[in-house]
Amino acid sequence: MAAETSQKYNFEVGVYRPPSEGGSFSLLVRFTRNCPWNRCAFCNMYKTEKFEVRSPAEIKQDIDSIAAIGNDLKEISHRLGFDGRITRDTVIELINRNPELEYHHGFVMVYNWLQSGAKTAFLQDANSLIMKTDQLIEVLEYFRKTFPSLTRVTSYARSKTLAQKSLEELKAIHQAGLDRLHVGLETGDDELLKKIKKGVIGDGHIKGGQKAMQAGFQLSEYWMPGLGGKEMWENHARNTARVLSEINPHYIRSRPLFPQPGTPIYEWQENGEFQMLSPDEHLLELKLMIEKLNVTSKVCFDHAGNYWRNGNGGLLLSHSYEGYKFPEEKPRVLELIEDGLKAGNQVPEFLLL
Repeated sequence: MAAETSQKYNFEVGVYRPPSEGGSFSLLVRFTRNCPWNRCAFCNMYKTEKFEVRSPAEIKQDIDSIAAIGNDLKEISHRLGFDGRITRDTVIELINRNPELEYHHGFVMVYNWLQSGAKTAFLQDANSLIMKTDQLIEVLEYFRKTFPSLTRVTSYARSKTLAQKSLEELKAIHQAGLDRLHVGLETGDDELLKKIKKGVIGDGHIKGGQKAMQAGFQLSEYWMPGLGGKEMWENHARNTARVLSEINPHYIRSRPLFPQPGTPIYEWQENGEFQMLSPDEHLLELKLMIEKLNVTSKVCFDHAGNYWRNGNGGLLLSHSYEGYKFPEEKPRVLELIEDGLKAGNQVPEFLLL
């Protein structure tokens, strides 16, 4: 019986997801394992594992296991007189029935998701759209049917994968229930893209991003302030603004570079091939990129890496997931950057560890 119970609730959870998905208590469901590219010079994720596409049967089994947790919690809730509400008492009883849930790596995540209304989900790992289109659609439809409360389903995607899928395929995937895509643009500068081994050039980013927008996805593009270092910062800023302006995604999210041990860019920094920007240089790069940016996007700084402070010691730029609406708030963002330049900044120690 214990083995049967364990199998009933068994499902995989990957490590990584965008901050905005954690902040909304998204359900994490693993469609693929790790990253199919895994060569970027700045990235230390997925380095010890190989990429695998999970089968529809495997993914559906995980969906069924997550549903079983929710159904059993609701059954207990009704029996205890809570009208289906999931409370601490319902959780304690389910754990008492199945002690292994106390050590289940995804149980707390499912509980938080249910408590928050079971509204959002994120498909792991690094590029779910690399699945065969018919299989991805099959599992998305099953996922949506199993959890009709979902209002938003999101995934990471690579620009190159988006560019390689036909517009008809992407529209069908969106129609099946995938709403938002998170894409790592990093930079729009071709020379820098080649240097960091991103596997795409600026025009490829534009093609993939525009196709995602045409297919109806809500699109978040991530760029990386500081990625060009002291040598390439200006072209990085100008060409990133150019590419993002061509795409005009719904969201533009800033993820400043802080080289991580074990990555090529960290080694470049250690041997003097790469020089990090100072805080003021970071802000000057950010100022140039924002000045050249011509979009109707929400520009976001929703990560601790956007560390800059104002003269009062508070955060210079809001860490809200919804950010600043452009072009309306563009003058405000530029004004804040000027305030940060006057205030003087230092990089927090926790970002240098």
